[in-house]
Amino acid sequence: MRRILGGLVAAVGTAAVVTAVALPAAAHDATSDVYAEVTPAAASATGSGGPTADVTAVLDLEYDLLMKSAWLRAEAYEATGRADQLEQLDRHQRAVDEYVTWRFVVMYDGELCTPALDAADVVERGERPYASLTYTFACDGEPEGVHEVSSNLFPDAESFVHSTETIVRYTLDEEDGSAVLTAASPTLTTGENRLLEQLGEFFVLGGEHLLFGLDHVLFLLALLIGARRLRDVVWTATAFTVAHSVTFLLAALGVVSVPAIVVEPVIAASIAVVAAVDLYLIWRGRGGTFASGLAPGFVPGDGGTTSGLVRDALRWRTPAGNRAELTAWDRWRLPVVFVFGLVHGVGFAGALGIDAAWSWTLLWSLLSFNAGIEAVQLGIIAVVFPLLVLLRVRAPRTARWVLGAATAGIVAVALYWVVERLAAGR
Repeated sequence: MRRILGGLVAAVGTAAVVTAVALPAAAHDATSDVYAEVTPAAASATGSGGPTADVTAVLDLEYDLLMKSAWLRAEAYEATGRADQLEQLDRHQRAVDEYVTWRFVVMYDGELCTPALDAADVVERGERPYASLTYTFACDGEPEGVHEVSSNLFPDAESFVHSTETIVRYTLDEEDGSAVLTAASPTLTTGENRLLEQLGEFFVLGGEHLLFGLDHVLFLLALLIGARRLRDVVWTATAFTVAHSVTFLLAALGVVSVPAIVVEPVIAASIAVVAAVDLYLIWRGRGGTFASGLAPGFVPGDGGTTSGLVRDALRWRTPAGNRAELTAWDRWRLPVVFVFGLVHGVGFAGALGIDAAWSWTLLWSLLSFNAGIEAVQLGIIAVVFPLLVLLRVRAPRTARWVLGAATAGIVAVALYWVVERLAAGR
């Protein structure tokens, strides 16, 4: 049993570390989001003939993926610096336009609207340059009709990227809302009562962001490795949730704005700090009760039986005789995690990429996105923490070495990310 548990945790830890190391190099060939802002065209609101069905769409697509997908030469997708990238966009405007308009379409009352590229720019989203393309779609028909917006940008078949999602913010046909377009559900239609569908889309998007955002997952794992009792897990998770929820909502609504050049290195540093503390405590607990998975100085009950040790780990309060043995980290864990949670919340908001004025529809989307994050976070805790308790109780020596190696790997990856992200921001 001990060998099985030890091998399982070792395999999971090794896979996580290897994936983390490989992720930065493969990030541009893994997945991407497209951002679209769809509104009535200027003429629709000001034309002398009254409102029309014309639409303006501002599309932000990751620059190098766009140039690769348009099958341009390396000099186009490897261009660095805004001036050079703008020059490449201008030089290859026809190829880029053909690629986008074949895969992003607007329809009105079942008829295709005619697209025209009005402007091209390069903007920064996170640490990556995005081509920002402004299109006008001329639509025939009476103003009382409905629009359909469809996206098949960066499909899996291109092999450069997979699982692309187009995050749409739209104001059309007296309707204001958001949508997440995927290969399985590529179209939104105005005039439908789609609030529940919208909430579901953003719930899934939030869950995916935490699950596939390896930096946030490693931070959560570092918190779990450092937790010795159920109370530690509950309070730590609560502090992290409250903190990142506050800054996530404020940042997504445009109240708080922190450059990614600051946020991303700090997120990596937060992982390194928490994991380094775990590593120090594991080393300090050599030969002591920390090796069994309990807090330093914690005296197990029930004669040290397995069931007694498990009950001690799940106990809510620390016995009075052991409170003097608590470390400085036990006392400072919550405020430190809360501060780091504030930073992670800004990172969550940056991934959503919505920059729009306040509305109840937008708020519900943000809350649903945040609920998806929490659902996956609770799922990870529910699976990982019991396994850690069982491993520490049944195989304390194996637990010490396996968790020590995994924690050291997390520290190394986090420090690598710190250096990489600082270098990218220069």
